[in-house]
Amino acid sequence: MPLEAFNTSQPLTFGVELELQLVSLSDFDLTAAAPDLLHLLKRKPFPGNVTPEITESMIEINSSVHSSYGPLLAELVDIRDTLVAAGDQLNVGIAGGGTHPFQHWSEQKISSKPRYEYLSQLYGYLAKQFTVFGQHVHIGCANGDDALYLLHALNRYLPHFIALSASSPFVQGHDSGFDSARLNSVFAFPMSGRAPFVHTWQEFTDVYFAKMERTNIIKSMKDFYWDLRPKPEYGTIELRVCDTPLTVERAAAIAGYLQALCRYLLTRAEEAPAEDDYLVYNYNRFQACRFGLDGSMTHPKTYESLSIRDDILMTLEKMMPHAEALGSVDALNHLALAAREGSDAAQLRRVFEREGSVEGMVNAAIQRFRGDRRMRVR
Repeated sequence: MPLEAFNTSQPLTFGVELELQLVSLSDFDLTAAAPDLLHLLKRKPFPGNVTPEITESMIEINSSVHSSYGPLLAELVDIRDTLVAAGDQLNVGIAGGGTHPFQHWSEQKISSKPRYEYLSQLYGYLAKQFTVFGQHVHIGCANGDDALYLLHALNRYLPHFIALSASSPFVQGHDSGFDSARLNSVFAFPMSGRAPFVHTWQEFTDVYFAKMERTNIIKSMKDFYWDLRPKPEYGTIELRVCDTPLTVERAAAIAGYLQALCRYLLTRAEEAPAEDDYLVYNYNRFQACRFGLDGSMTHPKTYESLSIRDDILMTLEKMMPHAEALGSVDALNHLALAAREGSDAAQLRRVFEREGSVEGMVNAAIQRFRGDRRMRVR
């Protein structure tokens, strides 16, 4: 069936989705506690929304739609506090982080939801390996053409969001050498990567999507696991490259940065995106995943080599007038400090060096999510 029309939403409104780890407090491994936790949370009103994810050791929370950073942060803190209190009743820890550092995919249990059971049958063990945890940010767009413009204009800045959110250095009990190892699991899916270089919503629906639908490979936009994808039912674009940060404060700040950046890009002050911009896309994405803030990227227009950290700091400063207009200066200041001090991935590695165990690292991440700042180690 034809793709639905792109629903108009208020430009630059935004919302956040966070996939979170459910951890046993006895051994700090993941635990299939989602059914019990969700049952408990149904007993009283929940700020925002909470849903099961592909395996039972994870949940997803969704914020409401917001127009500014302050109310979004306040809601995420309220959600966090509600989850922590419920987890305490079940003796379950709640944590951010893009990967659990020592869980084994073979031990995970697929959630009893028809779509997840279908994905398990289709993708085999990849479905259980998809027990990784990401942050998604939606940005409201006036129309589908603006959505596609933003989608392509943001490709130059995607390494910023990977590096700033990176929190998945350990996999299967070992340091992967990547700051964001989570994205390697996402890249295994056949419909991952980048969206096609299409300029207008009509071309996207009538040509690209129509052709893809005829192949019988996809049935809806949910079948695309792109780094950035349009969400016509919401009237948004959705950023999908971020690891779930260790704190809701970092998650809100990342959303605030994306909102300011989109406001700037919609002024059309930069040269319009071109298909050749994607020549450096995979390299830049790899650098951000592998080395995080210490990586380098190639500018898609000039081919100049840039330090990811320096480019982030320069761009944050450039976005300040837009942050002032949107009320998100504190968000950008938060990220500037993070760029200088190091990512969540760097902090997790420091905790491992101090504690000497992956269990200690998980415990520190649980405390960090609760709002305890003692895991910060210089």
